[in-house]
Amino acid sequence: MTQITIQQAFALALQHHQAGRLNNAARLYRQVLDQQPKHADAWHYLGVIAYQQGEHDRAVDLIRQAIALRPDLAAAYDNLGNALQAKECLDEAIAAWRQAIALQPNSPGAYNNLGNVLKETGQLDQAIAAYRQALALRPDYPEAHSNLGNALQAQGRLDEAILVIQQAITLRPNYAEAYSNLGNALQARGQLDEAVAAYHQAIAFNPNYSETHNNLGNVLKAKGCLDEAIAAYQQGLARQPDSFAAHSNLIYALHYHAGTDANALAQECRRWNQQHAAPLQPYIRPHANDRNAERRLRIGYVSPDFRQHPVGRFLLPLLANHDHQCVEIFAYPQVPAPDAVTAQLRGHTDVWRSLVGLADVQAAKLIHQDGIDILVDLALHTANNRLRVFACKPAPVQVTWLGYPGSTGLTAMDYRLSDPYLDPFDTAQGGPPGGDESIYSEKTICLPQTYWCYQPVVEVPLQPPPGISNGFITFGCLNNFCKVNGPLLNLWTKLLGAVPTSRLLLHAHAGSHQAAVWQQMQREGIDPQRVSFVGKSPTRAYFERYQSIDIALDTHPYGGGTTTCDALWMGVPVVSLAGKTAVGRAGLSILTNLGLPELVGKTPEEYIQIAIDLANDLPRLKQLRLTLRPRMTQSPLMDAPRFARNVEAMYRQMWRKWCESCPS
Repeated sequence: MTQITIQQAFALALQHHQAGRLNNAARLYRQVLDQQPKHADAWHYLGVIAYQQGEHDRAVDLIRQAIALRPDLAAAYDNLGNALQAKECLDEAIAAWRQAIALQPNSPGAYNNLGNVLKETGQLDQAIAAYRQALALRPDYPEAHSNLGNALQAQGRLDEAILVIQQAITLRPNYAEAYSNLGNALQARGQLDEAVAAYHQAIAFNPNYSETHNNLGNVLKAKGCLDEAIAAYQQGLARQPDSFAAHSNLIYALHYHAGTDANALAQECRRWNQQHAAPLQPYIRPHANDRNAERRLRIGYVSPDFRQHPVGRFLLPLLANHDHQCVEIFAYPQVPAPDAVTAQLRGHTDVWRSLVGLADVQAAKLIHQDGIDILVDLALHTANNRLRVFACKPAPVQVTWLGYPGSTGLTAMDYRLSDPYLDPFDTAQGGPPGGDESIYSEKTICLPQTYWCYQPVVEVPLQPPPGISNGFITFGCLNNFCKVNGPLLNLWTKLLGAVPTSRLLLHAHAGSHQAAVWQQMQREGIDPQRVSFVGKSPTRAYFERYQSIDIALDTHPYGGGTTTCDALWMGVPVVSLAGKTAVGRAGLSILTNLGLPELVGKTPEEYIQIAIDLANDLPRLKQLRLTLRPRMTQSPLMDAPRFARNVEAMYRQMWRKWCESCPS
């Protein structure tokens, strides 16, 4: 092959490549390299094809071969960054794009790519600076506008984010991804109907963009439209079956749906395990942990919620009361934007290692190297979970707890923590019909009293029940509105009918879902003006809201945990309905630990009657207002030292069993 023939072969390869005929292009690039092994561009584009075909390891090797021949090839560094990001080698990707920019400072694409990976690693200020530099070089760059909007949203700068994303849409009116990002920002601002409209516009432009279907599912769930939300998640999974996040969202949404039973949940969790966890089994390594059953244990906690979040709130008293002579505490947070609660939690740990920006296999390797004995998942299938890290089994004993009382479905998860009321596994003791441990992939270990340990976050004084001065009873539910469903609203409608002067206060963002509640009430003969809504408020204002509620109504089939404890702390009795799954029995657990099991109905009729009886007994409401807080203080719910000892005893029990199971 002559020199001109090599040039022609390379030019033809580029034509095939640009036309998407990747196999033809690759064959010609290899022919060029057979004759001219130091042809850097052929190595480079062969690596790009490997990246396009999902062979990311090979792509990195090929592009690095090109760079070795041409260290000044800026485009190769740019594409190397793409391949490294796909491998989730994010620090190396950042270095590659910084080198691309050093070689070619006027490349808006490299700045945009750099911004993406900086955002992924939680370096939001630097990501925003990179996007702005891209836009300074190319003001009409829609991708950079859209990505900048995402980063601004992550910082909570929602108004700026919306304006920037709208600019991306102005530049490219059919930009599906930008409409999806706009929906995210609108949802974060509480404009749920507008978010739905943005997602539908995104789907109209690109029906196969699975992320939009997932985002649409999230906002529909927030509106309480669970059938539609589940359908949206399923649509997203149909387009991208390997989306473990969308599959987790589907599983979590099923917990809220009144038509889902325990066996259906178990089946979907097993599907998640088979689809997303089983492929990681080759990364499981032997554990060389010292098998001394009584030594100090290394406990690792993994969570995206080491922050102002119900999980962070319930975790704080445990971490603050761990006996560090018996346990060494490692935290593995997935928290791109730490807050004051993050700092508090960090202060109670021995070792703090952020997992932000680490691929699942890398994170598992880090945890394995730390020699963790017991690794605790605090998320299950909630947002931003790291269950795929647990699938790699980086610790010999793995436990799930606190995200919600349920199951992960992972065969690599050994245990789940519960309590005697969430999972009695005995119908004679009030357990769910047919309840047994087979619905969980993990072995259930019941804490002696309570699944939760509560600590109030603000000091708000108690006030008399508002019904005394109002002349009417106010029922209230400040739970997430996604827990409110048609059957539950039917119960509340009957309750309002039975207590004719009463009012109902609900928590929800503004939107058509509020009108749907009013319409349902009106159809049943209830004046819609008796139902009012409050939106999200600062922490102190949220607690003060309970001063305007006489009786709190728990949700069903997914009951409250944080909100139930908060209401009780504010002297507001909570009426609950015991469910058939663990998430529906939180009220039973909390109220039983408080010595008030009589506030839990076993049937919908009992639930309504308990609320009616309370509404007609102002002296009892007044007495409960004064005694619930001291009752909580003296209960297992707020005995943090005892709770910590109980948890540590469970850890020791698990550890001894592992040591006994290992050959000497």
